[in-house]
Amino acid sequence: PFRVKRNHGEVPMYYVSGTHDAIISKEDFEKVQELMKIRTKKPLSEPGCYPLTKKIVCSCCGRHFLRKPKAKNELWVCGIHAVKAADCPNMPIKSETVYTAFIRLFNKLFLHYKEILIPVQKTLSELKKAEFSGNVRVSDIQTEIAKLREQNHVLASLRTKGFLSSEKYQEQSAGLHTRIAKLQKELFRLTCQDDERELFEELALLIDYFESRQEKMTEFEPDVFGYLIEKIVLKDNHELEFYLPGDVHFTEYI
Repeated sequence: PFRVKRNHGEVPMYYVSGTHDAIISKEDFEKVQELMKIRTKKPLSEPGCYPLTKKIVCSCCGRHFLRKPKAKNELWVCGIHAVKAADCPNMPIKSETVYTAFIRLFNKLFLHYKEILIPVQKTLSELKKAEFSGNVRVSDIQTEIAKLREQNHVLASLRTKGFLSSEKYQEQSAGLHTRIAKLQKELFRLTCQDDERELFEELALLIDYFESRQEKMTEFEPDVFGYLIEKIVLKDNHELEFYLPGDVHFTEYI
């Protein structure tokens, strides 16, 4: 009693579908899965492809960094620098240096996404709210979405502190996300162009990812890196600027 115990076959198990409203449509789900495959597994499966392939961009000349394998360390070098070092001052960089910086950034976001990403989302919403301040329906939808998201943050906090089981969290969170998704769809229809809609959706997915993440990153995870990182800009040999979905970017010093 009062314990959550995983069933490893001790008692019969059943799979029941259709008991809750879907958070997103099946069509949207399949599109997201396809996008994740394109961003992660497909590039890594191609011959000569690595996690950093076409990811690092030189701030001086705009060229991509190319892999330069070494006996002990895997190096990435600017395409211009590789031909003539005098034409580009950015020096080669080790893969391990980039991976370590990514892990450091990831864990900062994992621990502080509420203070970092949610205010960005709120600011964008406020800008749209100001633009459509005369539309009462837009204002009502934005207020309702903010309340539902706050409820979901409270649920996540309760789960983290052990006051709510993972099963109960998933059930209640799914209901909130369903309501949010319906409201967002109406809001986007009323206020957003296609490019703005994509920006909001990517930022929301980024926040949802960190909300659902259970633990910090202890070693480099290629699939997570491929999904989260759009590009990396190397600046002055000591700064890496990571670009994430939702047009947000952060700098890590190396």
